[in-house]
Amino acid sequence: MDYHKTQGNVEEFHLPEWETTSRHRGEKQTGQISSVKERVFLVFARVMPGHRKYLGFSSKIVCIAILVVFLILLALILGLAIGLSKKSSHHQNLPLGSQTYTGDLTYYGTGLGACGITSSVTDNIVSISHFTFDAISKGSNPNNNPLCGHKLRAIRNGNSIDLTVVDRCVGCQPTDLDVSPSAFKQLADPSLGRVEVTWAWLPPVPTT
Repeated sequence: MDYHKTQGNVEEFHLPEWETTSRHRGEKQTGQISSVKERVFLVFARVMPGHRKYLGFSSKIVCIAILVVFLILLALILGLAIGLSKKSSHHQNLPLGSQTYTGDLTYYGTGLGACGITSSVTDNIVSISHFTFDAISKGSNPNNNPLCGHKLRAIRNGNSIDLTVVDRCVGCQPTDLDVSPSAFKQLADPSLGRVEVTWAWLPPVPTT
């Protein structure tokens, strides 16, 4: 607690030791911050003297412009890093490897596929999810996608069939397969329309 003693007409106050120490520490930190600010200003003053003009602008305007550009670049770098991180994480969840996957099996009307191959309803072909197909694409031409021509083995209730990738399925989730009517019939009753299937890539196994 504060206390005081009177000497004549003058009152003398004394702060507790802990409060005095705290106050001194705060003054010291404030002094350090002020010192850092002064150093920064001195550096800018040396590099860009205030009395000079730069492209017709004052040094203050130029400094603000540099700061804005720096912040924009920082935001772009962070955005790119986050984007690459998400992309990498997304690739890790795609069916590209030697594991066994489970998804929905459906069938569609065959024809000219994304790989540039025309198939019939009796061909053992498969349309892969657009998530997987696009992730491994090496250019703008889907005909040159590395997955085109790759084979996989689909298994259901003890029956299996080897399928060749010829197309890209827009409505499929990553592990879904869309096959020809004939291929579907070898694994399930076509009247079911959609069933669960287990499948795996045949060598050489595609990877990212």
